[in-house]
Amino acid sequence: MRTCASLLLSALLVMGQQPPAPPAAAPAPPPPPDPIATMVGRLDLEKYKATIKGLTQFGDRRQGTDRNRQALDWIEAQLKSYGCVNTERIKYNYEPPAGRGGANGAGRGGAAAGANGAGRGAQSATVGPGGARRRGNRQPESVNNDPLKQPDEKLRALNTPPSVPGEREDVYCTKIGTTHPEEMYIVAGHMDGIGYGEAANDDGSGTALVMELARVFSNPDVKTERSIRFALWNNEETGLNGARAYADQRKDLQGKENPPGSGKYPEPKWLGMIQHDMMLFDHGMPHKDGSMSKEQRPEADVNIEYAMTAKMADAAMLLAHKFQLANEKYATDYPANIGPHMTNTDSDPFKDLTAALSLRELERGAQIGNGWDPHHHQPTDLFTTFNDDDFRLGLNAAQTTLGAIAQLTGATLLDAGK
Repeated sequence: MRTCASLLLSALLVMGQQPPAPPAAAPAPPPPPDPIATMVGRLDLEKYKATIKGLTQFGDRRQGTDRNRQALDWIEAQLKSYGCVNTERIKYNYEPPAGRGGANGAGRGGAAAGANGAGRGAQSATVGPGGARRRGNRQPESVNNDPLKQPDEKLRALNTPPSVPGEREDVYCTKIGTTHPEEMYIVAGHMDGIGYGEAANDDGSGTALVMELARVFSNPDVKTERSIRFALWNNEETGLNGARAYADQRKDLQGKENPPGSGKYPEPKWLGMIQHDMMLFDHGMPHKDGSMSKEQRPEADVNIEYAMTAKMADAAMLLAHKFQLANEKYATDYPANIGPHMTNTDSDPFKDLTAALSLRELERGAQIGNGWDPHHHQPTDLFTTFNDDDFRLGLNAAQTTLGAIAQLTGATLLDAGK
């Protein structure tokens, strides 16, 4: 027996009419937005530049000076204004070793021996800090300690008061994880500088990067499963003293609940430490006449370094590759490359204790050590020295770290479409 539907179909065909088309399937709903991409999108070039500019009001922020202490207070106030209100400080004393920079802390030229076990005199003509092989055109790397080389009289006067031995401080704040507050990643930069400039690149660029990440992660709609500590070290230029003081004072407190049963962990277990130091200048090697290109080189990139000689080298190498993948996914302009010669950086005191990385504009040993950044520790390290392509390189490093840390800590948004 034929059904009514089949009879109707036969009648329509006899009359030369086509049967009505079946209703179209509803389109598949669009995939939900990537919450991490949304967070990365909250980074902004002008905000990043403004934070660097804010830091330069304190000149070179040399450790042991009033301008350094004022900069620390300003950084802490900014962190609180972002919502990262649980700020704390590490206190330690610094007495400059005899013959290593004197009261003013000459910096890397003398600090390298104390920080890394061998001064510049121990390096060969072909091997630089960290074991990197020197190649290409080279210019000597030096530290300016002559205030008269700063032509801006106002800036010269600001930077003239010398460093005084005594108490020093680091400042940090923490994004508390909701599921695993007992574990954390440390995201850091150093806020002190030398050279009688503004320390805009070394290390205003890294300090501002850390502060911008603190701003984004402190948004009330951002949740992370694990904790993140945003740390700004002092005394980097005298031998990593601020970072070393933190590691020495806090390493044995990791993962201990205090008070017991409170669910509070003053020092969560370190899952990794990521340092940011000099983020802006990748203009290539010096020309044979010593001059430099005025623009970023076409191959400019974010350098992710780990120490191949560290006890935690394997874990650090794996972490570096996760950062490189985050760069591929979230950075807008510049790629990332990985190197095994991390050295002369505040991640050094952590490298045998946890996976430790350093993000930079250049390879520390083979490039910075060969004079690829002529503004390093010089009066020309000024905000006005750098162009938007330079600042954008720093922003891409921020995008890289934010993307990686958000993935590693299980970051989500309460409203992913916001």
